[in-house]
Amino acid sequence: MWRKLRKLGVAQISDGLVALPAGARNREQLEWVAEEVTDAGGTAGIWLACPATRAHEAQLAAMLAAARAAEYQALIAAAAAAAGGPSDAGGPSDAATRAGALRRLRNELREIQRRDYFPPADRDQAEAALSALADSPGGQPASKPAQGATRPARRAARQTS
Repeated sequence: MWRKLRKLGVAQISDGLVALPAGARNREQLEWVAEEVTDAGGTAGIWLACPATRAHEAQLAAMLAAARAAEYQALIAAAAAAAGGPSDAGGPSDAATRAGALRRLRNELREIQRRDYFPPADRDQAEAALSALADSPGGQPASKPAQGATRPARRAARQTS
């Protein structure tokens, strides 16, 4: 169950108590997890709550952002490793390896972004790292952005050029 909760991007408050920002998608996902727990003979409940103070709210947001920042940093490191991958002067296997790594990392980025409720600066850095990998020899063309929201900006940049 913990893996499923982590995939949702929860902040662990204490043992057995997690928090997520309110939203229909999160609530539905938590209901599915709770149902699995009860089907397995356990006890689960979903409580709707809000932090009592702005300080608690900021602390929760910071916990969620820090967890995503660590994931983005791991993605940046993986992109750097893929960019500096096999050095056979851009041979076919090198291009295929980079293209495969780029595809995998873009999927990973989308997964992280789904649970990124309070985006840290590391998000932009991860997107830039994937763009750099795509633009490197053997990468895929940058016309396939890592995030849909960046597509209009790229189109506008091409139109003004």
